[in-house]
Amino acid sequence: MAPVAADGVAVRAACEQGHPLGDALTDRAAAVPGSPAATLRFVSQSDLPVGMAYEQHIFDTGRVPTREGLHDFFNGLCWIRFPATKRRLNQLQAGEINSAGGVGQLRGPVRDALTLFDENAALLQAPDALWQALLQREWQRLFVELRPLWAQARLVLVGHALMEKLVSPYKSITAHVYRATVPLELGADLAAWDTWVAGQLDPVNLATKPFTPLPVLGVPGWWAANEDAGFYDDASVFRAPRV
Repeated sequence: MAPVAADGVAVRAACEQGHPLGDALTDRAAAVPGSPAATLRFVSQSDLPVGMAYEQHIFDTGRVPTREGLHDFFNGLCWIRFPATKRRLNQLQAGEINSAGGVGQLRGPVRDALTLFDENAALLQAPDALWQALLQREWQRLFVELRPLWAQARLVLVGHALMEKLVSPYKSITAHVYRATVPLELGADLAAWDTWVAGQLDPVNLATKPFTPLPVLGVPGWWAANEDAGFYDDASVFRAPRV
C-alpha cells in the first residue's frame, strides 16, 4: 500500500471527521502540488444519470461517481496516484463503448483487458532473471533461488480491487502483472511510471491480454509466512503453467 498510503491516511482522516468520501478524495487530489490529479472531482454515485455508462460519464464530465466503501476509496486513491493511467483507461473504455453503440452485454477483448488492468493490475521493475522466471511461472526459482534479486525489484499495485483484497489478505490473492518491464531509468519516480504506462496502453496491445499472474503475497517482504520456503509448495496457489 506504500504508493497510496499518505493519500489514504489523509482521506480516511477526513472521512472520520464526517466528510463524504467523494469530497475527501477531491480535497486530497487538489492538495497534491503540481499533479494532474489536482483537477479531479469525485462526486456522489447519485450524480450518475440513470442509463448513463459509468466510464462514459467520467469521460464526458471529468467527474468520478463515488460510493462510500473500500472499493471506491481505493479507486479514488489510484486516480490521485496514477492520474495519467486512469485517464487513458477511461478514454479507451469510452472509445470502445462508443464504437459498440453502447455498453452492451459483451465487453469484448479490449474492454475486458481494460477492466482487468483497472481492477487488478500491477507494474514490475525487475532484473531480467526475475522476469523470465515469472513469465515461465517457475515459482521456486522466482521466489526461492532468485530471492536476493527481489532487493533490486519494485512491484507497484495499480488495480484498486487488488488493493481492496489486501485489506483482509489471503494466500491466493493474485495480481495481473502488465507484461512490460518498467524502465530501470525511471527509478522509483511513480509520476514517471504513470506517464510511461499511460503511453503503453493502446487497443491493439490490450487485445492480446498482456498480463501474467503473480500471487503477490509470495513476494519477499510482503507476508511473513513466505520466509519459509515451504510456503511456495502449495500448488493450488503457485500453479504450474498450462500445457
